[in-house]
Amino acid sequence: MFRNSNITARLFDRQISAPAPGTSVNCNRRFYENLVPSHTIYDVECPDLSFCKFTHDGRYLITFSRNHQDLIVYRPTWLSYSCEGEVCDLPSKARRFESFFTQLYSVTLASSGTDVICKEFFLYMEGNQFGIFATSTTQIQDTPAIGGAIQGVPSFERIAFHLLRLEDGIVLDEKVFQNDYVNLNHDMGVLYDDLLAIVSIRYQRIQILQIRESGHLVDVRALGPFCYEDDELFLNSSSQCMHQLSENHAENGLHANQPNPDSLFLSGIKQRLLSFIFRGIWNEEVDRSQTVQSMKKKFYFHFQDYVDLIIWKVQFLDRHHLLIKFGSVEGVLQYSRSADHHPSFFAVYNMETTEVVAFYPNSAYELCALFEQFGDHFYSASRNLLHLKFISSHSNNIHASDQLRIVKNKASSSLQFIRKILASLPFSCQSQSPSPYFDHSLFRYDEKLISATERHRTSVDHPIKFISRRQPSVLKFKIKPGPEAGNVDNRTRKATSFLFHPFLPLALSIQQSMHFPPSMNIHYRQ
Repeated sequence: MFRNSNITARLFDRQISAPAPGTSVNCNRRFYENLVPSHTIYDVECPDLSFCKFTHDGRYLITFSRNHQDLIVYRPTWLSYSCEGEVCDLPSKARRFESFFTQLYSVTLASSGTDVICKEFFLYMEGNQFGIFATSTTQIQDTPAIGGAIQGVPSFERIAFHLLRLEDGIVLDEKVFQNDYVNLNHDMGVLYDDLLAIVSIRYQRIQILQIRESGHLVDVRALGPFCYEDDELFLNSSSQCMHQLSENHAENGLHANQPNPDSLFLSGIKQRLLSFIFRGIWNEEVDRSQTVQSMKKKFYFHFQDYVDLIIWKVQFLDRHHLLIKFGSVEGVLQYSRSADHHPSFFAVYNMETTEVVAFYPNSAYELCALFEQFGDHFYSASRNLLHLKFISSHSNNIHASDQLRIVKNKASSSLQFIRKILASLPFSCQSQSPSPYFDHSLFRYDEKLISATERHRTSVDHPIKFISRRQPSVLKFKIKPGPEAGNVDNRTRKATSFLFHPFLPLALSIQQSMHFPPSMNIHYRQ
């Protein structure tokens, strides 16, 4: 649509011409090539806080106190200062954090002295402006496996999920798990529309909650030990009948050991999984004379391995289907890259019919191909949120697809590439920034140094360049973390986190190291 890079000419072109049907948003996003955070305020005076992220509608900046007891919410404002001429030096009072952000309130979420806020866990419901936060006690490693718990999995004495209205900071409801283990790292929340899934790794239970408009967390169902709501009632009634039968035998002089239902039955999801694997191997064998041998090799030989699998992670594919990742106990406790080397499996589970509809190992080419072609179906937490439709992925952006192809060609083997790609599944919702400056159709940048995925990165002393995609030789803007003159001590390892506003030309870079206070830079359009 635009043949000129000048913003005035682009505005005039937009007035006299119309884009092709269905492309108006993409055409308007090209204005971000002219509206970039081209100026930087180094070493900004800011409160000593732990910065989390911007909400996806851009209304709030979520931060936590350094002791991880309090939630502090800010409203992004804008720098209100004018000057004459091309060169404009800000006064010292304008080079502060408060010039860009206004504190709305501070709320204590970790009320007891032993609880702390999980700084990497935050989910946002844009329609209701609800925020979901998590607090927990200290992790206990050597915990006895009682009450059906998995051996070797640590526990927290208390884990609480808080539903908070971000408009005024009122805590509306909370859900508490006692002596349990839930992975709270790297935004491991599972949210789809008004449904929230919490995975109890210790007890292998997927708790589905509904977030009502009134601000209440309502239990919908618990998957894992049971699939249907009345499964537990049926098993308890059967247990009572067996207990009555054993008493009758004792009265008649017949002694029989009373069976324990917990030791006789696998969990509901595990039985569904085993039956799906069994039927799949049975049906794929055309020659029925070879069926028994095939079942011995492919099913019974690996039967105990399947039984020992535990649920690692889940994500919603839609309101009825879950993508569940299974693996070993050793793998779920390792958060480094070495955890990807453990064998793992993926299952698609229908919550309504309680059926496993697909099962893949982490080396399955079929699942990898589906992820490459339909990646947006894995990334999206809801199709109703507009900003999620414009996050670049290898399935909706030709430049991201080219980068994935380069990674594929550099891999030593196709198996290594498949495992690397599938290691990101199930995908953590709301873990990508919708900022247009990460749009591969507009800008080109080094994804090893910065990307839409909100993670800490190894800090570098040189600026990170954002180059125009339409004009490969034009540098649009640079983001430089750390001091303006560079770091004095290069021996200390430093990490940097980047927080981009969803639609304003505003970004924060926070550099942290072991022996120095955090250093914040604010990047904005002047």
